[in-house]
Amino acid sequence: MVLYNNRVIVTCGWCKTDLRRNYPEEEIPTGKKCIAMEIKTFETEASTESLDSVTAFIDEQLEAAGCPMKTQMQIELAVEEIFVNIANYAYAPGTGKAIIQMSVTGEPPVAEITFIDSGVQYDPLAKEDPDITLPASERSIGGLGIFLTKKTMDELSYEFRDGKNIFSMKKSLGGE
Repeated sequence: MVLYNNRVIVTCGWCKTDLRRNYPEEEIPTGKKCIAMEIKTFETEASTESLDSVTAFIDEQLEAAGCPMKTQMQIELAVEEIFVNIANYAYAPGTGKAIIQMSVTGEPPVAEITFIDSGVQYDPLAKEDPDITLPASERSIGGLGIFLTKKTMDELSYEFRDGKNIFSMKKSLGGE
């Protein structure tokens, strides 16, 4: 925060956004973080070769938000699961585009990541969770990745709208 003419000009300490608001001293939002971080968008080919670029995009936003390492690793795992599923199944046997949108808002901050593709309609949340009480040799193949995503993210949603799969996940960055 910078004092100018007995008024505080607020610059967010975690996303570096200049909020361009002037607060009288008695209204300084002490200890608060920016709740107006913009939505960042990344568009790429839906292929496993693009995974590193997708992860780098997500990591950049999480690091700017001061995300704890444990939370960042949980988000990375979920991002990998969802993106690899899109890459392997949405356009099979061809390829297509994937759009990843991310924002961090609120106090405590919450990351929201949305995946959009125009591939085959598929709701990963509709798949029954695997029976993890069974030995691995007795379980059917598949479903463990989305199961882990369900367990580590705070909120998940899916919708098919205007010919597009839209999968969103939210995770609080409030601490380890």
